[in-house]
Amino acid sequence: MPPRRIEDAEGRAALAAVQQGSTARPDLATAVRWSLQRLADEVPGNSVEVRVPPFAAVQAVPGPRHTRGTPPNVIETDAATWLALATGALRWDEAVAQSRVSASGSRADLTAFLPVRLDV
Repeated sequence: MPPRRIEDAEGRAALAAVQQGSTARPDLATAVRWSLQRLADEVPGNSVEVRVPPFAAVQAVPGPRHTRGTPPNVIETDAATWLALATGALRWDEAVAQSRVSASGSRADLTAFLPVRLDV
């Protein structure tokens, strides 16, 4: 069964709560999951896996698909960094330079896809 889709109104509300200082786990989890969902919707594909543990992971970006094991293109970061990237508060190159993102593989660069369009 596919994961439950987060409605845009619910996602926006959770993101707004986090941006206003909420540290409640449900707000943070929903904001991360929704913004990753939006990334996957905007940039469909299976060549890059974006992981924000412990909340979610999605596959996105067109290109070669992996089928088993660890994908060749993986991006991993924490929730605060992901939300800063997704909203445009932090640039990709800054996050990488500050070691706030782990990115491996030739396609593991989200510069062209950030910030995520969250105003739907």
